[in-house]
Amino acid sequence: MFVSATTPFSKILCWFATACLCVVAGCGGPAENSSAQRAADKVFHYSLGSAPNSLDPVRASTLYANQLVENIFDTLYRYKFLKRPFELTPSLAAAMPTVSADGLIYTIPLQRGMYFADSAVFPEGVGREIVASDVIYSLLRHFDPVSRSAGAWLWQGRIVGLDEWKAAGSDYLQPVAGLHAIDDYTIEIQLIRPYPQLVYTLAMGFSSVVPFEAIEWFGREFSVNPVGSGPYRLANFNSSKAILVPNENFRREPVDLTFEGYDPAMQGGYGLEVIDGRTPPFIDRLEISFVKESSAVWSSFNKGSEIQYASLPNEQVERVLKSKIPVLLKDDYAQKYHMRSTLEAGFVYSAFNMDFPEIGYNEDPQRNRRNKALRCAMISGTDWQARNDSWYSGLGIIFPGIIPPMVPEYDLELSHESVSYDPAAARELLIANGWTAENLPELTYGATPGPTSRLFYEQFRAWMKRIGYPPDKITLKTYATFGDISKAWGNSELPYVSSAWGLDYPDAENTLQLFYGPNRTPGSNKGNYSNPEYDRMFREAQVMLPSPERTTLYRKMNQLIIDDCAAATGLARVGISMWHKNIVFYPERSFVGGRALWYVDVLDEASL
Repeated sequence: MFVSATTPFSKILCWFATACLCVVAGCGGPAENSSAQRAADKVFHYSLGSAPNSLDPVRASTLYANQLVENIFDTLYRYKFLKRPFELTPSLAAAMPTVSADGLIYTIPLQRGMYFADSAVFPEGVGREIVASDVIYSLLRHFDPVSRSAGAWLWQGRIVGLDEWKAAGSDYLQPVAGLHAIDDYTIEIQLIRPYPQLVYTLAMGFSSVVPFEAIEWFGREFSVNPVGSGPYRLANFNSSKAILVPNENFRREPVDLTFEGYDPAMQGGYGLEVIDGRTPPFIDRLEISFVKESSAVWSSFNKGSEIQYASLPNEQVERVLKSKIPVLLKDDYAQKYHMRSTLEAGFVYSAFNMDFPEIGYNEDPQRNRRNKALRCAMISGTDWQARNDSWYSGLGIIFPGIIPPMVPEYDLELSHESVSYDPAAARELLIANGWTAENLPELTYGATPGPTSRLFYEQFRAWMKRIGYPPDKITLKTYATFGDISKAWGNSELPYVSSAWGLDYPDAENTLQLFYGPNRTPGSNKGNYSNPEYDRMFREAQVMLPSPERTTLYRKMNQLIIDDCAAATGLARVGISMWHKNIVFYPERSFVGGRALWYVDVLDEASL
């Protein structure tokens, strides 16, 4: 999932009309509490680094959108809240799938008695039970052009008849051979070829189950009027804040800490024991503010009465930390706040857009060769350690290629030459290939507003100046929101995509697909990289279960990206999360993601 590279890891973690409270909550919802009642509410004040681009699951392609989607909607599967390494478990499903011997047919039972939140879209405003056809409908929406899906790549070319259904006009009255409701509580998915990652995709926000009634009622306005079956429902939404309140129809399923993977040695000391045996959600209101600048979040966090969770900004590290290895808070901060440091499941990288003949693929073989040299020089001129020190407190892990340290296929022995800073070698490479200050192409650098984004741009331009790139040939184009720049990437409008990717599941296939040819824009391959050998190996590895043979293929693909100078990469960030001592929380910015908010609680002073 794309996240902003210009925001620190503290925020990995477009203007919308305010949603109508009555419509979203449903006319059958509870009446407003009195002022006295509201004063006693448990409220958790959270923040995200940008407003979501959409709250429709088919469009929730950013971390910011997915954080809300994962709380408003539910999926067939989820990750156990505390289990490490990460482990899937049923959510709306009643059990893990039964898989045929050839790996092509998945049979999935649904839990009975799972209901959508109350909403005016249903008769008498009462949410109805979720059935198998809802799951199928939700997947079909990704292949309906009207939905403008950002997640279709997960299932494209994988489910029998699904691509043909789209080509025939996306008629919901027509069946898809590979998506079959055996009965109201049993789904059968038939694959074209084995797809070991299928169950992972059914835990992602993209696969959230939505009611057709809400889509028909709201149309495109569903993006700001979501109706789901998650623990929360949307009460209010505007460009600066979202307010979520409990979904009274959410399943009554008590927390079993042992089942969720609780490890006292790792997770003790955060107060999680108090939620054991209780049914989430535990709070009365979840307020999520959209605040771009980490300094503003930090200031609010330290007031004590505003935002109750923050990631430690880089500029505060020396003031707050007693030690970086291991990460420890100074005593005065440790007395006031909980803290957790984690390596992100993902990485920061910059892809060259190969659609641009000035820097990417060119019909002239000689210019094509020179373009590759230009890309290689720019990679050699990228100072990853300076970036790590400037923006990530020097805590990040610099690594070559696109297989990050979080996944089991990461290669500890791979040469780090491609992430070594060598501006002198870059200058020599440019000269050897006929590049001069006069003929180097003009480049547009895209960014979102704010001083941090501007400084990222200035740092990049300074690096390029050191290798001989005239600064006036690298211009800044500012987009109003992260959603807007994401659209620009999807429309192949920028020659250089400087971003980050948060893994959707713990398998390197999820980062390798970023450079798979058929995933070109508007899909996840924002650099429009196209290498027949890479694509052949990717297709071969796609159908393989985890094995040494598959790992070998993954690593060969990784080396091709390095050899083709397709991207400057990469760095995995370490995030330091802090939250108030009266908050019971275990933040997770990887595969559990926003679902960590299912289990948050706010204690009164007497409980501390």
